[in-house]
Amino acid sequence: MKLRHFIAAVALAISGMTAIAQTPKYIFYYIGDGMGMGPVVAAETYNRTVLKNDTPLAMMQMPVVGWCMTYSASSIITDSAAAGTALSTGYKTKNSMLGMDPDSIAVTSIAKHLSDMGYGIGVTTSVAPDDATPAAFYAHVPNRSMFYEIDSQMAQSGYQFIAGAGLRGLEKNGEKTDVIDRFAKNKVQLVYGPDQIENINSNRVVLLNPVGDYSDNELGYTVDSIPGVLSLPLIAKTCLNHLEKHSPERFFMMVEGGNIDHALHGNDGGAAVKEIINFNEALDVALDFYRQHPDETLIVVTADHDTGGLSMIYPKGAKGGLDNITYQRVSKEEFSNFCKSLLRTRMVYTWQDMREYLADKLGFFSHINISEEQEAHLKALFDKTFEMQNSADQKTLYASFNEFAVEVFRMFNDAAGLAFTTVGHSGNPVPVFAIGVGADHLKGFNNNIDIPTKILNLVKE
Repeated sequence: MKLRHFIAAVALAISGMTAIAQTPKYIFYYIGDGMGMGPVVAAETYNRTVLKNDTPLAMMQMPVVGWCMTYSASSIITDSAAAGTALSTGYKTKNSMLGMDPDSIAVTSIAKHLSDMGYGIGVTTSVAPDDATPAAFYAHVPNRSMFYEIDSQMAQSGYQFIAGAGLRGLEKNGEKTDVIDRFAKNKVQLVYGPDQIENINSNRVVLLNPVGDYSDNELGYTVDSIPGVLSLPLIAKTCLNHLEKHSPERFFMMVEGGNIDHALHGNDGGAAVKEIINFNEALDVALDFYRQHPDETLIVVTADHDTGGLSMIYPKGAKGGLDNITYQRVSKEEFSNFCKSLLRTRMVYTWQDMREYLADKLGFFSHINISEEQEAHLKALFDKTFEMQNSADQKTLYASFNEFAVEVFRMFNDAAGLAFTTVGHSGNPVPVFAIGVGADHLKGFNNNIDIPTKILNLVKE
């Protein structure tokens, strides 16, 4: 029986029944960074209409469905630090603060509480493990940019498994820090890349991307198909295997789809949809485990906030709508980096060269109809950017895009039928999905601080 069909069967079987076990031994906490209902619906529509899957995304098959408010202690629009703190500790705090209340008093995360109770702990992400959401489960700092302090607290956390792109506290104020020595002192094994996973031989592990020309901020977008990097499904599976080996009786595992947020900040609709599909594949790791332990497992899926205010609209001037995402083979961020590299090298790169690139990487001209007027507009921007070098940048939280890249992806979003209202966060509520022991406690309306509190109460009952 296919896993997704199994989930539907389980949902029917437990309808109206009380779970046999009252305390979950195995807790999976999946957080799609920036994953509001708009992106979820776009990904599910892509899953149904383009990928032709006859069952919805796994999270949308879960029997318990709710929603969640995300405002912080300082703003109706939260940032990831305050939202991560709320989801990890059950306390509201000010934007930019991690693991502290608004008065800068340290508050304890659910992961730390469970660790003290004997649970094995895994904290994983598709961005940096010292980024806001994962750091909220082990760090206490007044500002999320204090990477040296965050990395130092990561080394001292005592957690069995932490994973993500790279460590950003290796230098501070231009000087090399002692972060690597701190991990060694705390007997934490640092492992780099998929090829080294088989070399894991310690109870405590931090798994990172390979050393080299890779970003410390993110693993790399699914759409870019970067060879040699980690992926969120692989990280989730490796974390689960590690916890089953070292803490088989009970464990807690947090999995963050951080690249979803990065794509949405860049208003890269196609990349965001594919990141949610990737997040869903990582979720399948937990659901496969649930299939084997349905009376002992709780899985909760939510988001820290909504990013981009994404909506689905009628595609403009193109046929196919979301089907056009099929032809996207480069992220907006990678495309902008490509454009910037052309400017740095000052190589001769003609409009015809760019036209062929856009056809190959985004389906422009070959699959997506570009009118003569649109092409003339793009060529004028191309000349402005690459010949006159007079192009303004669009700055977002994680990247800076030149004017030509911004317009190319605005046109691509129009063709896909995806519209954004902001490059920042919105105050829109986010979904909550759950299955397993105590899942009913998450149904209906939630505030983000309710979720860790309800989970912890299940364990303490």
